[in-house]
Amino acid sequence: MSIFSTGSSLRQEVLLKIAANGKIPYESPQNNSTSYFGINTFNDKVMRERLPKDAYKKLRDTIKSGDKLDMSISNTVAHAMKEWAISKGASHFTHWFQPQTGLTAEKHDAFLELDEGEVIERFKGNQLVQGEPDASSFPSGGSRTTFEARGYTMWDPSSPAFIVEGPKGGILCIPSVFISYTGEVLDKKTPLLRSMDVLSNSALKVLRLFGNDSATRVIATIGTEQEYFLIDKAFYLLRPDLQHTGRTLQGAQPPKGQQLDDHYFGSIKERVLAFMQDTESELYKLGVPAKTRHNEVAPHQFEIVPIFAEANVGADRNQLIMEVLKKTANRHGMALLLHEKPFAGINGSGKHNNWSMSDPDGNNLLDPGDTPEKNLQFLIFLVAVLRAVHKYGGLLRMTIASAGNDHRLGANEAPPAIISVFLGEQLSTILDDIKEGRKTKKAKENIIDLGLSKIPSIFRDYTDRNRTSPFAFTGEKFEFRAIGSSASVSLANTVLSTAVAESIDLLVEEIEKAISNGDKLDTAILKILQKSIIETEPIRFEGNNYSKEWEEEAERRGLLNIKKTGYALDLLMDEKNVNLLLSKGIFKTRAEIENRYHTKLEQYITALEIEVQTFCDLIDTRIIPAAIAYQNQLLSAVKGLMEIKDLVPAEALKEESKLLHSVIEKIISLKKGNKEIVLKSKEAEEIEDLSIKAKFFSDNITKLLNEVRTPADELEKLVPDVLWPLPKYSEMLFVL
Repeated sequence: MSIFSTGSSLRQEVLLKIAANGKIPYESPQNNSTSYFGINTFNDKVMRERLPKDAYKKLRDTIKSGDKLDMSISNTVAHAMKEWAISKGASHFTHWFQPQTGLTAEKHDAFLELDEGEVIERFKGNQLVQGEPDASSFPSGGSRTTFEARGYTMWDPSSPAFIVEGPKGGILCIPSVFISYTGEVLDKKTPLLRSMDVLSNSALKVLRLFGNDSATRVIATIGTEQEYFLIDKAFYLLRPDLQHTGRTLQGAQPPKGQQLDDHYFGSIKERVLAFMQDTESELYKLGVPAKTRHNEVAPHQFEIVPIFAEANVGADRNQLIMEVLKKTANRHGMALLLHEKPFAGINGSGKHNNWSMSDPDGNNLLDPGDTPEKNLQFLIFLVAVLRAVHKYGGLLRMTIASAGNDHRLGANEAPPAIISVFLGEQLSTILDDIKEGRKTKKAKENIIDLGLSKIPSIFRDYTDRNRTSPFAFTGEKFEFRAIGSSASVSLANTVLSTAVAESIDLLVEEIEKAISNGDKLDTAILKILQKSIIETEPIRFEGNNYSKEWEEEAERRGLLNIKKTGYALDLLMDEKNVNLLLSKGIFKTRAEIENRYHTKLEQYITALEIEVQTFCDLIDTRIIPAAIAYQNQLLSAVKGLMEIKDLVPAEALKEESKLLHSVIEKIISLKKGNKEIVLKSKEAEEIEDLSIKAKFFSDNITKLLNEVRTPADELEKLVPDVLWPLPKYSEMLFVL
């Protein structure tokens, strides 16, 4: 039977097929990961081996210090890169960039060229440094039209080039930025790189305050925790909603979900473990240091975590992680789901973004030091982050807004739409002491001793972990937990680094002014910090962010609580947010920001339009036909009982008739609901203003989709299994 047949017999066939797959055959593990880590990256070791010393030094200075690339070495680097790539089996190269789709893009060109009739392999410096993809078909918010096609990609030397292995050879991928012919930013990476430079320049001012004149750069670092779901691919192919929207638009709750808390950190199934091990091998070859893997809270939900990296490299790596996860899952006969809420009623997926700063020697600037000076330096950076989140919480909220994330935020599984900061008991006490002008007592060494002879004592961290906080200090870093699992991390980190840079500038300016008025350094710092600590108090919250009480308290504090993307996107155009992005040079013109705003509105509206069309088709062509088939069976049964009603108990006829009535009622409700969705969608089509249209979708369409699915979910529980056409939650979430 074809896998694209209809009917439940196919579902049964799929289940039998999965059951017959048996165990994963054991294969000897690969060599130690250190023996092949980075073999497909043009890393420092390869550059040192293949480049002349002078060219290597100049390229290394560009990577380490952020200096502009010396174009005189471009041909030398390009030739070395080409020779290395060919030796690894690559035949093509591509500028690998991140348009505003949130995905990556690539256009492959062969090294092959003709030179006076002779076939040669060549890669020139200008080909390495600059490419020219079509810029008309990528999201641009209207800044590019179909007849304005020229765009440019430019190499980002600070992120290593890598080779993606294909079935018949490799492709050399060159991480790049993407701009239009007129110089407008069309990607997510250019603003991120600019924000990193802005943060570095600002943070260096703090180091200079304490006499550090040797540091040349401060580096924004990130570590991204990537959550995802896995289901058998056969189920995926039978669910049009998963294929087109990334989430199930219909599905009844199974008797068992996550209520036993038995999946979290549980033993990993063999088939999943094999997938994870192959994923890690592929990532290691690409120089992506995947560190942690585990089962997440919901059934068939998992997580992968890499080691920290510079923000732009970390963003590139996260994109690679998502791509490799998808490819590897496909090879293992599974479908990888990155949607924030693929299944209703259980936890969705996020992407916890751990953000910090370090100096060129690798010293973490968000690590409290051993000396008073280091502690004061730490406090400046800490309070700068608080001020940034306090002033630009709305802009940060905008960065996490999407149709998918609307299902997850505040759903007792992820932080709410209210942006607040958790610091923990120790840091809160220190800030409160500064605020009140009290001398902080030296904290005792945090040791937990269980009093058991075989169990050693352990050191306790500076803070506990508040899993409900959207923005929590977790020791040496802030964890921004609200980013959606399918999203690029670039925008959130761009805004965060830029906002912190502005706060640092303000604090340093005020400290220097106080010193010029005669205050000593430590006195000036504490005086200025005291003022900012008082101003930022509203965003500090140590309790349960999921509680209704916090929502009410946040409102009293004047904090934003914008729950819907249609409204949250407008925050990008708030005057103070536009001024921040322009004044710091993240975008050069207001038009660039407006174009980005329009792009995000279009993406949100389009995502929901696709959901509407998919849902209506699912109801009309799959669910209602199955329900009508059952209705007809019941009708025949009732007719048969009526013919022999003297021979059967009246209760039997009554119950059968009641069931028939219930099915008919739900079919009518579904048809009526579908018509209402279609009418509302047509009403939305008439709205020209994108902002108004997005709000209309937020207020009407999302609500209708949730309401109309209810009778469909109820029908799933009534219609016999043999008639139901779609894989059920009880199958997708438990059969692998």
